[in-house]
Amino acid sequence: MAGVMLVALGGTGAGAILKRDPLLADTSLSWIRYGHGHDLATAVLYIGLGMVIWSWIRLGRMVRNGHVGSAAVLTAIVAWTLPLLFAPPLFSKDIYSYLAQGQIALNGLDPYSVGPAVLQSPLSDNVSWVWQNTPAPYGPLFLMLAEGVVWSTGASVIGGVVVMRFVLACGLFLLCWALPGLTRHLGGRPATALWVAAANPLMLVHLIGGAHNDLLMVGLLAAGVLLVLDRRHVLGLAVVTLAFAVKATAAVALPFLILVWARRLHGSRTAQLGKAIAGGVAVFVAVFAATTLVSGLDLGWIPALSSSSTIVNWLSLPSAVGDFAHTVVDSFVRVEPGWFMTIARGLGSLLLVYIAWRQWWAAQDGGPDAVRRAAITMLAVALLSPATLPWYFSWPLVMAAAFHWSGTALKAGAFFSVWMLLVTYPNGDTALYSWGYLACTALVSALACASLTRPDPLKLSSRYT
Repeated sequence: MAGVMLVALGGTGAGAILKRDPLLADTSLSWIRYGHGHDLATAVLYIGLGMVIWSWIRLGRMVRNGHVGSAAVLTAIVAWTLPLLFAPPLFSKDIYSYLAQGQIALNGLDPYSVGPAVLQSPLSDNVSWVWQNTPAPYGPLFLMLAEGVVWSTGASVIGGVVVMRFVLACGLFLLCWALPGLTRHLGGRPATALWVAAANPLMLVHLIGGAHNDLLMVGLLAAGVLLVLDRRHVLGLAVVTLAFAVKATAAVALPFLILVWARRLHGSRTAQLGKAIAGGVAVFVAVFAATTLVSGLDLGWIPALSSSSTIVNWLSLPSAVGDFAHTVVDSFVRVEPGWFMTIARGLGSLLLVYIAWRQWWAAQDGGPDAVRRAAITMLAVALLSPATLPWYFSWPLVMAAAFHWSGTALKAGAFFSVWMLLVTYPNGDTALYSWGYLACTALVSALACASLTRPDPLKLSSRYT
């Protein structure tokens, strides 16, 4: 908790801070945003982040050895979450976009047609320049929530950030509620599942500190999957549809949950699948149509999903291939990069469709295997989408958390969770092209990985000699 408090404190100067912070501007504390003050804030934030990673690894070691159970992990989750609820935005400026989109809807404009730049307000002023003219790519349920947050806070930026975090924290609550139940069906341990997914710094620092709506989506998704496995199929599919109405990625799980339902129905396999598809489509259409009608919005967010292709980084494998191919060819002949990116991303999308189809076809028996293959497909979506950001890997992580994790799998999860946490700078800029910094993050991640099974891998303490 001390580490998280240091992260929050350092975030006041090194995080994704406001252009003009009314709490710090024109006060004796404004120095923390500039020069040596900013450097000091950055150092404090990274010291706190190191303490958080250390604590998470130590907790994981205790969970793995059976020294503590779910209650201890839940206590840690609460303690580590509370300071982040009131911290400045960390590692991302996306929450400013959410609030600006809510204000657009509140002002009677269509957030699926115009971007934050139309507002010329304190909310839109803090939106990243990349998204100033981009329509909202989020579902009607989330836009309603964002509109409610802006209305309830009087369009206050600081108040909006805090209230929005509390709204998104409902996703963390749902996740903590669902994971122990999911382990009953999927073969894992409740404490391990909670440690892997809910207590993970990648989840807490990025999804609470960074205030990403992915947290609400994965919380609803986990709850919906549990309800389906508990034979409450209609309610479960309705909850997953609500997750889709937050962010479209949740739709990936729906075909797999249909298979879970189908194998519990009477009749031939064809009849089972037909009944389940008909019922699932009916539930999806009813819930999504009701949500859309209540919001007063249309389907404009579907075409707006392509706006994410503006992001180019090598976490997206197709983007990495396209960028690399252009670099190689451009060293011999001057060419435009657009064609390379378009072709690589198109091939990546085809590969994703193929993987999703193969996984769905292989999951015909339903049950836990369908959920496992849904997690694999979620991972493929994160890797093969035109744009990938570190917190996108929370999608497969949540889907897979309730399965049995071997020691090797836990170490791999620890390595990549820590690495994904660190590859973004606290102000939201990407560090994916800072190769020296990335080498340091790899070393830190490797140390975290080794520490999960060995208390003192560097033999720095006489306690373990």
